[in-house]
Amino acid sequence: MSPLPELVQALLNPKAYPEIPQQIELVQTQMSFVFLTDSLVYKVKKPVNLGYLDYTTLEKRKFYCQREVELNRRLCPDAYLGVVPVTQHKNNIAIGGKGEAIEYAVRMRRLPQKKMMDALLGQDKVSAEMIAGVAERLAQFHRQAETSDAISQFGGLDTITQNTEENFTQTEKYIEQAISEKKYGQIKDYTDGFISRNASLFQKRVREGRIRDCHGDLHAAHICFSDGICIYDCIEFNDRFRYCDVASEVAFLAMDLDHYGRADLSRSFVKTYVAQSRDSELLRLLNFYKCYRAYVRGKVACFQLDDPYIKEKEPVRETARSYFDLAHAYLRPKPALFITVGLVGAGKTVLAQALARQLGLAAIHSDVTRKRLATIPLTEHRFEEFDHGIYSADFSRLTYDTMLNEARAILTEGGSVIIDASFIRAKHRREAKRLAEEVKADFFVIECTLAEEVVRQRLPERLKQGTVSDGRWEIFEEQKRQFEAVTEVLEANYAIIDTSQPVSETVRQVMAKFGVD
Repeated sequence: MSPLPELVQALLNPKAYPEIPQQIELVQTQMSFVFLTDSLVYKVKKPVNLGYLDYTTLEKRKFYCQREVELNRRLCPDAYLGVVPVTQHKNNIAIGGKGEAIEYAVRMRRLPQKKMMDALLGQDKVSAEMIAGVAERLAQFHRQAETSDAISQFGGLDTITQNTEENFTQTEKYIEQAISEKKYGQIKDYTDGFISRNASLFQKRVREGRIRDCHGDLHAAHICFSDGICIYDCIEFNDRFRYCDVASEVAFLAMDLDHYGRADLSRSFVKTYVAQSRDSELLRLLNFYKCYRAYVRGKVACFQLDDPYIKEKEPVRETARSYFDLAHAYLRPKPALFITVGLVGAGKTVLAQALARQLGLAAIHSDVTRKRLATIPLTEHRFEEFDHGIYSADFSRLTYDTMLNEARAILTEGGSVIIDASFIRAKHRREAKRLAEEVKADFFVIECTLAEEVVRQRLPERLKQGTVSDGRWEIFEEQKRQFEAVTEVLEANYAIIDTSQPVSETVRQVMAKFGVD
């Protein structure tokens, strides 16, 4: 790891700031050093040329700082305070001090981290109503966003092809580091083929004025639910990435919600946007642009592998792989229904959630469905005997029927689903299989196994953590007694997974088994 530049080290000193903060936190991206103080943020651009951006001179960095403030005030006016010089007088480097300007920084109000959409998603605190608010705000912004003949050219076939070809050229060096050669080739073939087959649709979007001066980097980490909805950190460094079809912008956030394992919120967002914009045609482009946007995110993550200031490379590599996997998942020619099978405590939910993130699946959880049907809080425990109360045969029947009906609605719309439930009875598995056949979806069964001694240790600890599950050892023993072996599917569609392994490994095993690696 390279030592931090002198300027960066100087700005870690509170005395370098006019407000003299109590604390300073440094966050790095591929393009910037970001200094988080008590109530403000200072963003200094790195002197890099990444091909798609050039910050190599002080004049260029000053220009793009000013551009960043100007563009971001469209969707987050109160947060962007202006551009300030970083000065040097003798040996003293300071924000807005005496002496020559040796650098420039974007100055912002610090937005509350706990109100960021990515943080809220991690706590399951983003509602459909909140997502609808974002969709409405975005549709209004797109209606007012600038367009012109010059901007519209960026939605033409030449620019779209340039953007996609740039993706593949810039990621060739990461083949077998973060993406397999097979997956790389399949995504490229899909992309090239879609553009060729839909040339007239892209041209029609240009004629109808659907190409706008958009945000360009619309993902969950750039949305804050503070004093309304603040959408910040748009792309200022390359107009080509900001001038795009509004369908591409919508697909970006929809893809990111998929990546968080919230395909339900993704669908809700798209539906609300389409209703507000009356642009139903974008649905024909949605998966193409989701694939493109996921690939871009994977590519950007890969670039960090080459950054000498970023020490921990493996988490970066895993992030890149997850986005490339998601991009590949959008190539599926038809929807898929996955179900988990296994006893309580066997790790079904963790694996289901991980697969939902990696493959853009809508996740339906039996524990959540059951308690919502019973109108009780999700973390309220009901320690009832097996086959009694909300775990009675009748209530379980209602729970499975509800999950399958919800899955049917999603599959019918072309979405893919994973149902996280025990499925210990063959009749419930046959019903799921029959549903997949009726809607012409692929059907996969994942049986989760775990050593009994591990389950016995895990269950009491899990109850202390406030989880939705009411699983206890006596339930495990009863489920084990009543478990009916899986015989309903072909071996190619059936995976048995030992969940004692790291979840990243179990996900890879499932994907390899079902040919989606």
